[in-house]
Amino acid sequence: MQYNGLAWATALLAVLALLVALRILLNSGWFLGWLRGTCGLAFLALATLVGLVAYDLYSYSPLPDDKPLVTLSFKADGPQRYSVTLLEGGRERKVTLEGDMWQLDGRLIRWKGIAALIGLQPGYRLERLSGRFLAIEQQALAQHGRVQLAQSLYGIDLWRWLRLNQRDLFLFEPQALRVTYLPIAADATYSVRLTPTGLLAEPMNPAAEAALKNW
Repeated sequence: MQYNGLAWATALLAVLALLVALRILLNSGWFLGWLRGTCGLAFLALATLVGLVAYDLYSYSPLPDDKPLVTLSFKADGPQRYSVTLLEGGRERKVTLEGDMWQLDGRLIRWKGIAALIGLQPGYRLERLSGRFLAIEQQALAQHGRVQLAQSLYGIDLWRWLRLNQRDLFLFEPQALRVTYLPIAADATYSVRLTPTGLLAEPMNPAAEAALKNW
């Protein structure tokens, strides 16, 4: 609910900027009209940008209490090819992955400063599920070696902008999350939770335990 609220609040700013843009553009005049038009277009661009940031924030979810972020279940769908079911909260999705190992990448936004003082909770987003073959030749021919789980529209990516430019705006602390490569096995199920040191994957059934034991 928190990230839905943040997204809607940001979207409201976009609507306000859009209303200002329309009011300026609909007024008549000569030089002032040209000036209004320029300002109106600038506000229109601002409204679009802020709206896309709102959409980007909407893709994040609050951290669950004492529950895994996601559960992954692997079902064989051919030689070294698997149908993967990801259960994230109440959302279930299926993807196809090839390889002998899997890796999961995610993002975390922690709040700082006044945002933390008013009680905003950290949010996360699962970004990418990757598969990898042990044999280099197979890896080069893999067609389903990477699955994008989330994507920002038109390159408007607040988390990446904060990371690359090393800016936190005194509000955000963007962190990268990763489960490093673990073995894939037919009928194996793993749970992934957030710990103080990062993401931790744990086996949830004998197939996953056997895969880790033989790894």
